[in-house]
Amino acid sequence: MKHLLLVLFCLIALPARAEVEIQEITSPGGIDAWLVEEHSIPFVALELRFRGGASLDAPGKRGAINLMTGLLEEGAGEMDARAFAEAREALAASYRFNVGDDSLSVSARFLTENRDAAVDLLRLALVEPRFDADAVERVRAQVMSSLKSRETDPDAIASDTFNRLAYGDHPYGSYYAGTLDSVAALTRDDVVAAKARVLARDRVYVAAVGDIDAEALGALIDEVLGGLPDTGAPMPQDTSFAATPGVTVVEFGSPQSVAMFGHDGIGIDDPDFFAAFILNTIFGGSGFNSRLMDEVREKRGLTYGIRTYLIDGDHAKAMLGMVSTVNPRMAETIAVVRDEWARIARDGITAEELAKAKTYLTGAYPLRFDGNAPIARILVGMQMDGYPTSYVATRNDRIEAVTLDEANRVAARIYRPDELRFVVVGQPEGVEATE
Repeated sequence: MKHLLLVLFCLIALPARAEVEIQEITSPGGIDAWLVEEHSIPFVALELRFRGGASLDAPGKRGAINLMTGLLEEGAGEMDARAFAEAREALAASYRFNVGDDSLSVSARFLTENRDAAVDLLRLALVEPRFDADAVERVRAQVMSSLKSRETDPDAIASDTFNRLAYGDHPYGSYYAGTLDSVAALTRDDVVAAKARVLARDRVYVAAVGDIDAEALGALIDEVLGGLPDTGAPMPQDTSFAATPGVTVVEFGSPQSVAMFGHDGIGIDDPDFFAAFILNTIFGGSGFNSRLMDEVREKRGLTYGIRTYLIDGDHAKAMLGMVSTVNPRMAETIAVVRDEWARIARDGITAEELAKAKTYLTGAYPLRFDGNAPIARILVGMQMDGYPTSYVATRNDRIEAVTLDEANRVAARIYRPDELRFVVVGQPEGVEATE
């Protein structure tokens, strides 16, 4: 019953609104955090994010940080995996540990009445994980099973091939969870070393939302993080999109082909980013309402879905898209994507498209603030992106400030059809590789 209440608190503790009062605090131990107090329900959402993520894997140890992350809840202190799980359930607490290319995230949810015990359990997971041999082998097997499945997943093959072409030996050039060979070779010592590389106080971002005040949060932060090392591994060097224009074909026995496509992108710190964000929404980022969906699916019936993304990695930027279609129609699909890429660069967008995109983006933004946990995640993301606390109130103003002339100037700048690289996985008819 307590667990059910915790789930409900995650969903309803704060209303869906983008008007939140954010306090900036510093713990007695010197760790900065953002706090939104909400005392109407006795529940707290705590979000921690460690910059660097799986990109901090040591050379030759790809997948070590991912494996380590999967082990953080598999026993800590005096408790093995079963005892840890039982303690967590008894407290009706929730902990989620996830890792990606640029960050390792810790999402904790707990009731006020159990806060002290829940915080202590979280501290044990981060500071004193056991990494027992049986747990290592159990989680390794899970990772290996996932990696094995990726070998026959055309989407994964397309993504891995594209990233390898784009980023080479940089961590972005390989899958963050490693390979079958690299994960099989990892030892417990590699896992211990991986923890020290990424879980450090010099790269942590903290947000809390719920039934807690600034003084209590400061003490909580120091309790959870105080036992971590001051510094971790150096961050990777920045890189750039290195894939040359053209087409790569990866043979795969399937009636359909999958294509990933794109070129260099634009960062969130670029003055033109908000215009680019709106343009992507219009072009391919808004599902059924996008230009590409209209041209590729609605008018020609080439695919069920096509989508584009602005990728703002810590160390490289990209504009990417993905589409699948039957093998005989992939050549036509690629041609339409190229034509539309060229058209938006040449002709820009219309005033009507701009107005609709602004309405959609400004209306959808407050809906993201639909509970303590989502708000905590948003606040941590804002910190990592370098935004001030006022961004919550000014974000929609930034969207509205983009003019049609500005949007079309940026479209000509960022959409470069002659630089597109396509990676096609399947048996596409009429598509020739241009290595």
